[in-house]
Amino acid sequence: MENILKGTGPALVTPFKKDLSVDYDALEKVLEYVIQGGVDFLVALGTTAETATLSHEERHEVYRYIKKVNNKRLPLVVGFGGNNTAEIIDHIKKADFEDVNAILSVVPYYNKPNQEGLYRHFMAIAEACPVPIILYNVPSRTGVNMTAETTLRLAKASDKFIGIKEASGDIEQVKTIIKNAPKDFLVLSGEDGLINEIASHGGHGVISVLANAFPKRTVELTNKSIEDAQAAKSLQDDFAELIKLLFIEGNPAGVKAALTQKGLIENVLRLPLCPVSDDTYQKISLVMDEQ
Repeated sequence: MENILKGTGPALVTPFKKDLSVDYDALEKVLEYVIQGGVDFLVALGTTAETATLSHEERHEVYRYIKKVNNKRLPLVVGFGGNNTAEIIDHIKKADFEDVNAILSVVPYYNKPNQEGLYRHFMAIAEACPVPIILYNVPSRTGVNMTAETTLRLAKASDKFIGIKEASGDIEQVKTIIKNAPKDFLVLSGEDGLINEIASHGGHGVISVLANAFPKRTVELTNKSIEDAQAAKSLQDDFAELIKLLFIEGNPAGVKAALTQKGLIENVLRLPLCPVSDDTYQKISLVMDEQ
């Protein structure tokens, strides 16, 4: 599994029409754009997809459509996460996993479980899930950090856990996981700004927001960072201002502004998210012109 889920995987946006319905034509454009841009795998129904604002039926329709358009060209990872373990398991049992290579499952948010609760939560998911699992640690959104010790405990407890999307921003934590994880356990950056640094410590790639709008350059940055992180550091530095602007008013508002400027989608988000301000939109435009 590590061979097909290394490298760059865009955390795909969900385009919307002005009436807030899912824009499947635009979704196809984005899919073809990133596939032609050379990404290594696709990630559906993550944070960037505004999954929290999609109905249960929409979620299934979106990833069915992505499977159809992808047509087995690239490995596919689909998000199955939440803060109700029983509900996640119920969704997994009812889901169609044909042509799905793994799920991405986020640390439960809002109810702030302790580390034992996190361990039991993910072990219950592993028991129910028919495909491999990539853990997703993003404490800035969930309110709790899954420690390196818990990640390693899970990785060693079940071979269902094939990797982690690490977005804690804690490099020492990332290094501990990389050093002590079972052979072939993937450590993927969950932050575009840390692609190079995590690769320098033995990381295997990124699940990326940036790759929606800049797939070729994100792939170049990721691959060169894995090959020779020191030599690729300047590529990471070149993206610093753009990455800052893409996240300054939240994700995916920034990357949707960039995709709009590329003519791929409408600049529409579902509340409580909204488009970036005119000022940020213009700044993104100026930086994109310099890329």
